[in-house]
Amino acid sequence: MISLGINYSQMHDSSACITRDGETLFAVAEERLSRVKHDARFPVRAIQACLDFAGVKATDLDFVCFGWQERGALFRHDLRCFAQGSPPFTFLNLVNSTRYLASVWRQQGGQIPFLRNFGVTRAQFRFVDHHLAHAISAYAFSGFDDAAVLVIDGRGAWEATSLWRGSGGRLEHVFTIPWPNSLGLLYAQFTQYLGFAPYSDEWKVMGLAPYGEPGVNLAGFVNPNDTPYRVNTKRLLGRDSAPTAGIEALLGPSRLPESEIGDRHKNVAYAIQDACEVAMFTLVRSAVEKTKSRNLCLAGGVALNSKANGKILASGMVDQLFVQPAAGDDGVCLGAALAPYLDGGGKLPVHRMRHAYLGPAASESEITRALETYKIRNTRLRDPAAATAELLAGGKIVGWYQGRMEFGPRALGSRSILADPRDPEMNARVNNAVKFREWWRPFAPSMLAEVASEYLETTPDSPFMIVTAQVRADKRDVIPSVTHVDGSARPQTVEQDVNPLYYRLIQEFGRRTGVPVVMNTSFNLRGEPIVCTPTDAIRTFYSSGLDALVLGDRLVEK
Repeated sequence: MISLGINYSQMHDSSACITRDGETLFAVAEERLSRVKHDARFPVRAIQACLDFAGVKATDLDFVCFGWQERGALFRHDLRCFAQGSPPFTFLNLVNSTRYLASVWRQQGGQIPFLRNFGVTRAQFRFVDHHLAHAISAYAFSGFDDAAVLVIDGRGAWEATSLWRGSGGRLEHVFTIPWPNSLGLLYAQFTQYLGFAPYSDEWKVMGLAPYGEPGVNLAGFVNPNDTPYRVNTKRLLGRDSAPTAGIEALLGPSRLPESEIGDRHKNVAYAIQDACEVAMFTLVRSAVEKTKSRNLCLAGGVALNSKANGKILASGMVDQLFVQPAAGDDGVCLGAALAPYLDGGGKLPVHRMRHAYLGPAASESEITRALETYKIRNTRLRDPAAATAELLAGGKIVGWYQGRMEFGPRALGSRSILADPRDPEMNARVNNAVKFREWWRPFAPSMLAEVASEYLETTPDSPFMIVTAQVRADKRDVIPSVTHVDGSARPQTVEQDVNPLYYRLIQEFGRRTGVPVVMNTSFNLRGEPIVCTPTDAIRTFYSSGLDALVLGDRLVEK
């Protein structure tokens, strides 16, 4: 059985994946191929890449599965909210919502652009409830037989948060908290209030939060201790046309984008992060109680809040935590593609996901052709891992391009920028000269899995860099550039049999320095998607302060 999964909502992060007999062969977000950050267009490029990788045509597909409800569901819910006077449903917002829904309707949820671009297919078109697709994408890849599955995001059609119980390959719905009572909406509104882009820049707020202090009272906007949490959407959104007018009425004017960050902004970031963590704790306690399972799966955009994830795992409320690396909407395609397995009381193919290297790779000939096209002098490396370790130990910042691209927002050793974590100035160097981003943004350590306990107070299984842990007090001065201001880090634990080349690079760096840890951040410039092709990597290399580029076994230096 060949199933194509698609995320397409015309809002953000379109993507596609393809499975054969329950095995995910390939997955990619449209943005990586189109080079448009958070690309929301119909994922023609991503779908074609899936078909090409699997060696099939649209006529060979059995299912084409969209990770959203059928076209009428969203409209019916929005109309009901408007009739009840629920914010933000002013008449103008209803008109805008209707225009959006009319576009969805004309495209039949994505069937029309699929048929227009790929021709007639015998495949059955399926529309999977958005939160069910999220839940499948977490549970089916967790390896847990029994689990509590929490989906927390901005919104599906009518869902803001939902709880499912996974058992024996099946999912049972427990409860849904309807939109607009949404943690994702709450965090997004405060992200916008702080001068950042909602539904994309939330990690900027998360990174800024540790610089703040308690004192900002958000009780007017959310009661995170309620079971479930309760967001006061009328006060949050207000009745003004300005998107953050409700917050401004209580907390003062919004920060202008790119303006200075003051203490007030830091304290607001602290407050919203704290409220999110408290609400997530409340949800997790309820999830464990209702499902009787201490294995927890998280999905949805809020599940990318690595700080909250780390605190949940360290709290002892659960025994095991799994967060799928593409927990946001791009990862919905993974769940949608597997949904047909639940037909007729069937079971999902559940297995433990050990890596996220599901995207395209460049062949040696493609790398050579790109270098020759731009007449770039390069050196062939006999041992790329050892040579790169030597560069890092010498203080160089290196673009590392190897193998298949990662699926999800994190670079995990295939499309990464690497540096020495021992240098206390390296954080500022990479932020200022390479990434061109804000000074407070932290960087993550990639470390050998077997040494994690030497550097971290708790040792999470963290192959996807999606939970935080506290760095041991005696190691904070050893790896200062990957230790955040509050003593935390967002580690990637690297296993030899999962990514042997990257493992050996870190091992070689450890042999030279005594520290088997490297600084790892995504290979992209601010505002751009992670590089996909050798040409993307070359352009980014020459547009930034990178010192060296390792493309496969080729070294380029400035």
